Amino acid sequence: MAETDFFSRIPRQFLRTVATVVLTISGLLVVSQARAGCELDVICINEEKSRNGILLQAENLSPFPITYTLRVRARNMSSAGPETVTRTLAALESHEIMTLTRSRKNVVTKYRYNYDWTFGDRDAIHDDNYVYRLPYESGKSYRVIQGYGSRFSHTGLEQFATDFRMSEGTPVHAARDGVVAKIEESNSLGCWRDGCGAHANYVVVVHNDGTTGEYYHLQQNGALVDVGERVFAGQKIALSGNTGHTTIPHLHFAVYRAVDWGNTQSIAVRFATADGLIERTRRGGRYQATPIRQASRPTTSTRNYLSN
Repeated sequence: MAETDFFSRIPRQFLRTVATVVLTISGLLVVSQARAGCELDVICINEEKSRNGILLQAENLSPFPITYTLRVRARNMSSAGPETVTRTLAALESHEIMTLTRSRKNVVTKYRYNYDWTFGDRDAIHDDNYVYRLPYESGKSYRVIQGYGSRFSHTGLEQFATDFRMSEGTPVHAARDGVVAKIEESNSLGCWRDGCGAHANYVVVVHNDGTTGEYYHLQQNGALVDVGERVFAGQKIALSGNTGHTTIPHLHFAVYRAVDWGNTQSIAVRFATADGLIERTRRGGRYQATPIRQASRPTTSTRNYLSN
């Protein structure tokens, strides 16, 4: 297989579907079962009976911003707002999604909802003047096998991602300060067929502006940090590998802003190198990491995601 045929990143979450039947008898609303669907101690979709109908609420159990999309399909029920909602919940925040009310009396009503989520804020304001470190040890250089806009797979949501060719076990360093929100390190398989992406190991770091830095295809048991740990630019956080949808060992790195349905949009960032700043990474380039201090400061978010 050609060396370019190596990468496809997958969503970190999977679509959740919940169906509930609500019976209307003699004008009274009766819920078949009260529900509080929670996932990974991160997000709960709570369903409560109210005088007006069924209230759906979203609750963020984590200390990080999350963005979710929820879509409702209902029979003989309606809401005042749209059927599909995408919103960001700040750390430990909860809010009302919608209230479903019956359209007419004495009928069987039914509703179903799907949802998905990801870490990060869809309204994150990224400071484009911020200079990132390369995600490896100072003084080292690695060849770029996919840069910004590489046609093989760095298009669309992944347009501003970079793949660095690295041997398995190469130390991976944080490109920016933040707090670790999610880790997967249990997988050992790297392959190139449908479903292989589910086997990727990774570290997700939330930055103080609500964007995320994501490091993919790590070695099994290769995470060197824990969820909730604050990390600093240049800190060793993981070991590279060859897990997930891949055919050769490499590190996939990008900065993302949350969008809808558990997806994230990559953001163009600048990197410091021994030869100066680079505005975009290019396939075939080889960039030497440098320990220079950060010259510009990231935008401080009024939402205050990360406490000191």
